[in-house]
This record gives sequence, C-alpha cells and structure tokens, in this order.
Amino acid sequence: MTRKRQILKTAAQLFKERGYSAVTMRDLAAAMDMKAASLYNHISGKQEILATIILEVAHEFTTGMDMVEENDKSAFAKAEQLIILHIKIALEYTDALAVLNTDWMHLEGAPYQEYITLRKEYELDFKKILESGIKTGEFKAMNVETMLFNLLSTLRSIYLWIPKKSTTEVADLKKELPQILLTGISS
Repeated sequence: MTRKRQILKTAAQLFKERGYSAVTMRDLAAAMDMKAASLYNHISGKQEILATIILEVAHEFTTGMDMVEENDKSAFAKAEQLIILHIKIALEYTDALAVLNTDWMHLEGAPYQEYITLRKEYELDFKKILESGIKTGEFKAMNVETMLFNLLSTLRSIYLWIPKKSTTEVADLKKELPQILLTGISS
C-alpha cells in the first residue's frame, strides 16, 4: 500500500469517526505517526483527501451501474444487481462510503460538480430501471420517485450495519436484502 493510499485510508477512518470538519491535518499526521508537514509530500491538503475518497467511491457506483445497464436482464434482475452492488461497495469501502454519505457537501469546486453529476446520473439510471420494470409489469405502478427514495435510503445506510455483523449475517444480507427491498414493489 502506498503512503498516499495509507493517508487516504486513515483519513477516511477519522472523517467517519469525527466528521470532515472536526479532523485537522495534525490529527491525521498523529494518526499516521508522522509530522503534519510530511503529509504535504503526498497530498495538497484536506480538500484533496476528501475529493479523492468521495470520487473513488462515486466512480465505483458509476462503473457498477454501467455494467448493470449493459446486460439484457429484466428490470427486477438489474435492480437486484444494484442492491448487491451497494452491499459490495459498503463491504469494500465502509469508511469511504460513510464519508461520501456524510461529508460530500464539504467538497468544493470541480470535485463538487463532478460528484453531483455522478450522483444525479446514477439516480437517473436507477430510476429508468424502475420505470422499465413498471412498464413491463415487473414492478407495481407506483410513484417511481417514492420507490427510488425508499430503495436508496436503505442502501445508503448499509455501511452503518455491516461493521457490526458477522460474515454469516453479511452473506444473509447479500441473499435476502434484494428480495426484501424488491418484494414490496414487485407485481
């Protein structure tokens, strides 16, 4: 693991625990057992760290969505794949996902605009899958915005649940959550 990657990982943990605004570069340096000035050999500052953490996770969601959209499966199967994608990302990027969900509003400039664009595109693509499922009769004819809100509200909070659970419980989540979430909207 590169030093920059270690800095990002440690920063994600600190931001998750305390929040972006409460963590200083000195806090990060102390957690890394190095001098604050040495951090700047690897990164330009806290804003770069935040942008890197958040955009890495946002791009994982975008890549996952692209893969789901490329297949010719049913809308139900695509929605199921997206739920599994959220679980996968929550497992692999638990701390970074927490930062994305709680601190994205601290992004500035181009990284902020990039994140907002990626988020809007992801939500629009998810919405299109749900609309397709309504048209094909796979999903109930309900307000798609309400469906999307409920699905994403649950999926965006998985990172809170996963660290407290065993491997078996996480395996059950992967198997059962798609069914639990999609049964309520299925025809």
